[in-house]
Amino acid sequence: MDPKHIRNFSIIAHIDHGKSTLADRMLELSGAVRKRDMKDQLLDDMELERERGITIKARAVTVPYTLDGETYQLNLIDTPGHVDFNYEVEKSMQACEGAVLLVDASQGVEAQTVANAYLAIEADLEILPVLNKVDLSHARPDETAEEIENSLAIEATDAAAISAKTGVGVEEVIRRVIERIPAPTGDPNAALRALIFDAVYDEYRGVIVYLRVVDGTLRKKDLVRMLGTGKIFETVEIGRFTPKMTAAPELRAGEVGYFVSNIKKLGDVRVGDTMAIKGTEVKMLPGYREPQHMVYADFYPTNPGDYETMRDALETLSLSDSSLSFEPVTSDALGFGYRCGFLGLLHMEIIEQRLEREHDLDMIQTAPSVTYKIVKADGEEEWVYSPGALPGPDQFEELCEPIARVSMLLPTEFIGAVMQISSDHRGLFIRQDHLSPTRVQLMYDIPLAEIMYDFYDKLKSATRGYGTLNYEITGYKADDLVKLKILVNAKEVDALSAIVHRSRADTRGRATLKKLRKEIPRHLFEVRLQAAIGAKILARESIAALRKDVTAKCYGGDISRKRKLLEKQKAGKRRMRQVGDVDIPQKAFLSVLGGEDK
Repeated sequence: MDPKHIRNFSIIAHIDHGKSTLADRMLELSGAVRKRDMKDQLLDDMELERERGITIKARAVTVPYTLDGETYQLNLIDTPGHVDFNYEVEKSMQACEGAVLLVDASQGVEAQTVANAYLAIEADLEILPVLNKVDLSHARPDETAEEIENSLAIEATDAAAISAKTGVGVEEVIRRVIERIPAPTGDPNAALRALIFDAVYDEYRGVIVYLRVVDGTLRKKDLVRMLGTGKIFETVEIGRFTPKMTAAPELRAGEVGYFVSNIKKLGDVRVGDTMAIKGTEVKMLPGYREPQHMVYADFYPTNPGDYETMRDALETLSLSDSSLSFEPVTSDALGFGYRCGFLGLLHMEIIEQRLEREHDLDMIQTAPSVTYKIVKADGEEEWVYSPGALPGPDQFEELCEPIARVSMLLPTEFIGAVMQISSDHRGLFIRQDHLSPTRVQLMYDIPLAEIMYDFYDKLKSATRGYGTLNYEITGYKADDLVKLKILVNAKEVDALSAIVHRSRADTRGRATLKKLRKEIPRHLFEVRLQAAIGAKILARESIAALRKDVTAKCYGGDISRKRKLLEKQKAGKRRMRQVGDVDIPQKAFLSVLGGEDK
């Protein structure tokens, strides 16, 4: 294929604006998939993706299309829309010259629309605005086009108006992709340079590398070298996604495809690396940054015997998801487990569900925590990934928390409620932009820990589901933060510890104790629950002891006989309280870690 007839582009949008449906229609119109093989969300092959109607993993597909008698090769990448999977969007843009910015004409511009459009602008891509769902009775295409121009400064007066579900206007989108998105500029006769933009693990074939050939030609049986790792492999098979993997004799400059070799570990392939023919000297392509983990949580198997099984399951998941990290961790209360790093809360939820479904694991998950930074007296900085690992207050000068620049898009009538929620969560107002008479964008700097706890739920409730948010970490800021300890019978339960602002510690501690009191069963001795900062006790709850009526067997007789039995019982309970262990059920952990009562 002549590079002049190749178009590489991705579809970007907010979650649930119809990216996967538009990809389905494009595959249908081009004839790449037969009618009988067609199904909704064809490119979303994960069970969770289909069930929840979201895209988690970016998917590439090669579509042949004939326009005005000439055949073009369209390399389309369907990307996720949720803020947690920005990394997937960023990866896919490295392999493209253009992007279709899809906006729901009934919902208008939303937070992730803006974020993804900025990613495309930074990557210097040609952006084609497209208005979807114009067939709905409450669609407002003119107002949405105005919002695109006001919020993104992208010309949208002639934006294509389509319905991805019915197929109306999709041919016009394909025509615009061919006419407006530039062809790749690589030279097929130059030395090979290929960008690795993704990799997945197949149980039978090893690692399958997704690549975009920038210069030169990649052929079967070539010996290739990874410039970043220095590893050398032989190309056993190369091909394209149509949408199934289809072998091809070669991939030329500008084309997107895959290659299979004898690669057994995903660690041998680095996403963002450059691939060249062995023995040739070429300049490395600009890659992209490693994924930045925002949220950490510990997973512990309910059955201690499942520890090895959990490790194997996490290793398998990390082969298909390069943005997941994990390391072993131990807890006095919960035993052996793993601390995992995630891109966000949805990413954490997806991994948890995949562990339960695909690997049949029953586990306890600790409260998600963010990465904190401590500054010592000599100026040295250290990272703290969990509250249990925080040293005593005498061992550091400052405790800094990550601050997120939060962009919220919402209808104008909810401004007051959202501003109140933001200030309640220690937010600092930055600015307010009116995108149209009915839509407004609010910008706040809010600690990431506050966003994770219950901010998103409150935003959705206050805006009746119309509010959307996007955030990016802007840096770390020192504040009056303390470690809130939960003590059960004077023993600290590290899984329930949390780092909170001093002003919130009392409220958070009391709420935690109330939940624990409901969930921990009564024992034969009194159980004391306490919330503390250092040596200072903030709150206390008690679970009364189960009492056996030891005087039931005394029928009449002297009162001293009953007193003797009661004193004996009291002494036994005192001894039991000193040596007895409190059994905390899994349900108690889950109730505490579920956020505030709604």
